[in-house]
Amino acid sequence: MAHLNEDLATRLADVDAKIADAARAAGRDPAELTRIVVTKFHPASMVRELYELGVRDVGENRHQEAAAKAAEVTDLDIAWHFVGQLQSNKARAVRRYASAVHSVDRGSLVDALAARDPGDGLLDCFVELNLTDDASRGGVQPAEADRLAEHIAATPGLRLRGVMAVAPLHTEPRGAFALVRRVSDRIRAIVPEATAISAGMSDDFTEAINEGATHLRIGTAITGKRSTTG
Repeated sequence: MAHLNEDLATRLADVDAKIADAARAAGRDPAELTRIVVTKFHPASMVRELYELGVRDVGENRHQEAAAKAAEVTDLDIAWHFVGQLQSNKARAVRRYASAVHSVDRGSLVDALAARDPGDGLLDCFVELNLTDDASRGGVQPAEADRLAEHIAATPGLRLRGVMAVAPLHTEPRGAFALVRRVSDRIRAIVPEATAISAGMSDDFTEAINEGATHLRIGTAITGKRSTTG
């Protein structure tokens, strides 16, 4: 376990240094960026190790795995970010542990997320953009983002934070993130407080930072290779 901690600490420090360098190179303050460690396929024990290393923002892609991990570490002050595709019938359950959902991509999901249990606070929401022509992928087309953003902003219990996107494979990520930034600017003209951009993963966070990303969703570069059996 000590060896794993050492490796994890090294990877985390390396990524954080690269984030800080990229931010400064872009003329930005590294402190304005939120680094979310995505722990998909890794156990709750890693979340504890990350917490000991100062991590407070953790991301998960699947509700079943996220709920189980969150239940194991209720003693920790963790902000859980749900970053995967979300079925509407799981929305209320996700609200019980998540502080943010980065993958809001349809009006029916907005309405489902609005159903709160007593004591639930505001849920931060990001409009997920689909930057491809594949309609089966999650996200709304950029042209449709404004209407969904207005829907979130008008829904009690939800707070529109901004936009989220994944750069398509086999494309130049800087160009993809430039489009995300343009959509973000458009939405901010409608909802001024929706200033956040959730973009950038292990292989492209530098390009995302250059285009204004505020929330970076980084998994493998910090956690190491994932085991789907463990």
